[in-house]
Amino acid sequence: MEYPKALGPMLGCCARLARERMDARLSGCDVTPAQTHALLYLHRHGGQAPQCEVTAFWKVKPSTANGILDRMEEKGLVRRTVSGSDARKRLITLTEKGKEQQALFQERLLDTERALLRGFTPEEEQTLRGLLDRIMRNLEEDRNL
Repeated sequence: MEYPKALGPMLGCCARLARERMDARLSGCDVTPAQTHALLYLHRHGGQAPQCEVTAFWKVKPSTANGILDRMEEKGLVRRTVSGSDARKRLITLTEKGKEQQALFQERLLDTERALLRGFTPEEEQTLRGLLDRIMRNLEEDRNL
């Protein structure tokens, strides 16, 4: 297969291939990418977050978030409760099953990262991360111009 030579298409191709490999590793887990991201988000936030924050993280309408969360509750991955301080707010909490799934996803994410970096020296990996970080910062800066 011939890969693109221009930087933008190269980055796009890398992102597509990385997502494909990640999806393949997660395919047997019976969760959607949005559900996977929610489990990882909740884990990073101590296992619990307000529903409005999860919805904002997904960048979807509240009705879409409700549908995703309904299915996650049906699978036993999360539990929705009313916030003690504000009855209008809902809290999303990882269940034990959700924590187990999150740990499995984390391991599969690391597997994918190991595949991405196979054959790189630690110095090359550090250089790559620094260069990609600079590209992201440049693009964020460009967005604000």
